[in-house]
Amino acid sequence: MLTNIFDSHCHYDDEWFDEDREELLEKLPEYGVSGVVCNAVDLKSAEIIRGYAEKYRYVYFTAGFHPENLENIPKNYKEQIAKYLEHNKCVAVGEIGLDYHWDIPRELQNKMFEQQLALSKELDVPVVVHDREAHGDTIELLRKYKPKGLMHCFSGSVELMREVIRLGMSISLGGVVTFKNARHSVDCAKEVPDDRLLLETDSPYMSPVPLRGKRNDSRNIVYIAEKIAEIRGMDAQKLLDITSENAKKLYGIEVL
Repeated sequence: MLTNIFDSHCHYDDEWFDEDREELLEKLPEYGVSGVVCNAVDLKSAEIIRGYAEKYRYVYFTAGFHPENLENIPKNYKEQIAKYLEHNKCVAVGEIGLDYHWDIPRELQNKMFEQQLALSKELDVPVVVHDREAHGDTIELLRKYKPKGLMHCFSGSVELMREVIRLGMSISLGGVVTFKNARHSVDCAKEVPDDRLLLETDSPYMSPVPLRGKRNDSRNIVYIAEKIAEIRGMDAQKLLDITSENAKKLYGIEVL
């Protein structure tokens, strides 16, 4: 059995887990999962996933506003994010970024992304970046702020990946790399430096082959690890060990 699985990005507060969430989170370590980072999309979700982090030793969490969750934001939202980050298991500002797939005002998205990037720099904590169909504007703001952190569920070209690496950030790959026509993800999986690669599920979404279309969870990183290890010509367990250490280093996690 493969072990030392670190899921750098997931959403266990999603309603898909309502029926068996507690049972699943209790058992994940039995399947080799050593760490997960649950990502917030707003303050309500941050509060919920803080509870998971306090209950389960291997669970950590983030705080921030996703570009799809920008309605009714309180004026003191930065102070509230900063308050969560005082918690010893809150490890990043996230999930933040830009999503041009949906009809969400781009000016508001860019404003919120920039303000949260600035907050991460002020607090010296990593960011978890969401970039969907917004590569140009995303990279422009990353060049401006040069945060530490990761590009989650990376979907860009090798050229964009190289730019992200030059800026000092990490690349997180998930189930897409197992899809039949995932040329960009496969090309990036070949080239990401060992010390900048992370693995994720984005649970409950983006299940890898052979589970595509089903609910995803952290156990399924084994399929992602096996595919990337095959692409890179290395042992899957070695890849899991490397990416686990990378995640702990990036998020400032000293002991699991």
